[in-house]
Amino acid sequence: MPKIDVVRAWKDSSYRASLNAAELAGLQEHPSGLVQLTDAALKEASGLAGLAVTTFRTCTEFTFRRFHCCK
Repeated sequence: MPKIDVVRAWKDSSYRASLNAAELAGLQEHPSGLVQLTDAALKEASGLAGLAVTTFRTCTEFTFRRFHCCK
């Protein structure tokens, strides 16, 4: 399979779904590998693990996390 098709198969799920079994078997692994995170690990990595407590009446969880309030 040409290199451009391999990259397209990595990026485009609809193209990957159109490949037959032989083409899928010959497809190289993505260089970054498979990444699997638990929901807890993803939440911690995103910075949303703890609850933000604000005292300003117009601050919400959304605005506090993005620092748009209390200016």
